[in-house]
Amino acid sequence: MCNINYFYTFVVNNKYNVMTIIQLEYLLAVANFGSFSVAADHCFVTQPSLSMQIKALEGELGVMLLDRSKKPVVPTEAGEVVLAQARETLKEYNSIKEVVQQFKGEIAGKIRLGVIPTIAPYILHKFIPEFVSRYPKVELEIREMQTQYIIEELNRDRIDVALVAGGTCGDDITEYDLFDDHFYAYVSPINTLYKKSNIQISDIDMRELILLSVGNCMRDQVLELCQSRSLHPARYYFESGSLDTLMRIVDCTNNITIIPEMAVEYIPKERARQVKSLIRGASSRKISLAVRRTYVKLSIVEALQKTILDCVGKR
Repeated sequence: MCNINYFYTFVVNNKYNVMTIIQLEYLLAVANFGSFSVAADHCFVTQPSLSMQIKALEGELGVMLLDRSKKPVVPTEAGEVVLAQARETLKEYNSIKEVVQQFKGEIAGKIRLGVIPTIAPYILHKFIPEFVSRYPKVELEIREMQTQYIIEELNRDRIDVALVAGGTCGDDITEYDLFDDHFYAYVSPINTLYKKSNIQISDIDMRELILLSVGNCMRDQVLELCQSRSLHPARYYFESGSLDTLMRIVDCTNNITIIPEMAVEYIPKERARQVKSLIRGASSRKISLAVRRTYVKLSIVEALQKTILDCVGKR
């Protein structure tokens, strides 16, 4: 929620002009959402109130900060300059509250968590109840989304942190490594590799490998692992955004797919023999907690990190 607090006071022609924290927060919200109405909903104010505050800020600075003729609304050149400074200013402002909370030994506030689909079904339920129990003053908001949208939402300050595959978010986002998650092959009972306990990557006929759909970072990791781009035969092509769907297709075809270790425990016992270890040094991904650059509540991040490690049981 946006907070009303005075930031700077200027005296111009014996008249007080006041730039407030709330004006900067409103400006940032419009820039992030590209819409006055959505930004107003986000800040829990009416659209006219939000618009009036931004107009007052523009009047004080003597420049237009937002191009309202564009849909979505975009910052002007001057607006980009002001927004860059506003982000740093708001970070410093919010850090004051964080320091005070730490001084009081209090972990409180709101954290918006994004999670990729190849992680969410397997570990969220393991740590969420414990986190809520340990830190009752923290409001946790969770969204499942693909990596490309997580990066966009982090950069636009629409989410604060995210559970991702490490090394996928870019230089502007800080990643804290949690644990390694090894890859396994899930093999059809009628595939020639079914009788093997361990599989080399070179053993896999790439024409039999089915993958997650474009946009899932695990797809790119598997492609890199296999070092092949021509994976699908002309006679059969299938992609899905769900690992469970891929495994069900494997069950009724001659195909193979790649699954993460965290999914293995949820495979029914009667299908357990279809899971094969991959013999290759780099056949894993690192699970990381990605944090947006301007997020200052590091005590909440540390609490979340510790709870995940405690509950998932990997160090």
